[in-house]
Amino acid sequence: MPFELRDHTADVAVAATDGSVDGVFASVADGLAAASCADVPDPGECDSDRFSLTVAAESREALLYDYLADLIYERDVRTVLPVDNEASIEEPRTEGPEADAWHLDASARGVPLEAIDAREVKAVTYSEMALEETLQGWRAYVVFDV
Repeated sequence: MPFELRDHTADVAVAATDGSVDGVFASVADGLAAASCADVPDPGECDSDRFSLTVAAESREALLYDYLADLIYERDVRTVLPVDNEASIEEPRTEGPEADAWHLDASARGVPLEAIDAREVKAVTYSEMALEETLQGWRAYVVFDV
């Protein structure tokens, strides 16, 4: 499992690792799903469709925050839990004040909330957020308000 849930006072945290920045974003998103629901149905066990989303932000950390916030928004609007997340990150094309934004193209399988027993994750926080490249790959740590 490329992520683990960690208790964090009244919140829950997700610590994730992966060999690529794309993979660590998807792993944190899968951790968000696991924080919401202990048992996610396999494909075919309930009606679920994949959906896509695109996010842009001024930094990698802001991109991770906005991506997770968008997944929570999609959960609320579509009434589905985003699982089996996939993400692709594109770095800015230039540097300096004229730099493009960081871009993310992602998709997730939406499991209907009525098909699962889920607890509400209210929001992603910047509290203690970490996103860094290590010798082993990428590491992320994100705290969610529950």
